[in-house]
Order: sequence, then C-alpha cells, then structure tokens
Amino acid sequence: MTVNRKFVYLAFGIAAVFLLLPLAPLFAAERDYQKAWCDAHGGTMEVVLPDKTRVDCLTATHAIEFDFAPKWAEAIGQALHYAALTGKQPGIVLIMAPGDEKFRSRLLATTAGFCLRIELWEVQK
Repeated sequence: MTVNRKFVYLAFGIAAVFLLLPLAPLFAAERDYQKAWCDAHGGTMEVVLPDKTRVDCLTATHAIEFDFAPKWAEAIGQALHYAALTGKQPGIVLIMAPGDEKFRSRLLATTAGFCLRIELWEVQK
C-alpha cells in the first residue's frame, strides 16, 4: 500500500468519525438514560431482588423500569413485578424517539383500561 493510499484511508476514517459523531445520542444505550435519570432522581440502579431480577432504578417511592418506547408492553409487566417485590409504586421511564407517540398512547390506554396505577416519565432520545 502506498503512502498516498494510507493517507486517503486515514483521512476517510477521520472524516467518518466527525460526520457520525452528532448521531451518537441516537444510539445511546438504555443504561445511559437510566444512569442520568436515576442519578437526577436520587435512585439506586440495578437493585437485585430476591428472585434475582434487577430493578433498573429504585427510588424512595418507586420501582422503575426503563425501556425504549417500542417495548412498552414489556415495561408494564416488569414495573408491576418490581413493585410487587419491593412494596413500592410501579414506574416506567419510556425512552422516546420522534414518531414514538403511538407507543406512549398504547401504554396509557392499557394502564387506564386495567386501572393500573403506573407512574410514567419520558426521556427523549
């Protein structure tokens, strides 16, 4: 490989990093949202329960499940399970992207339809 070709590959790589860097928040992991929110609300992350499941964030009042909006149904079940084992109120932090409003609507319709008192918070991607 000639020096010129190496330089072109290196320049392309550096340019790709700078072009993709602004997109990094779109690909953040659930744990990144969980840490920021839980720290801001005085919670403890990843509390292990007697059945070896882990609460994403346990606050003084709530057992909270974090999920990306398309996983809204799973979040309901997990939040209720964690609340049952901790004696705290169930909560969900839904990680929302543009266009995810339909998932919030489904979650709210389901919890209202079954009179489930689950506190809902949202964070934006």
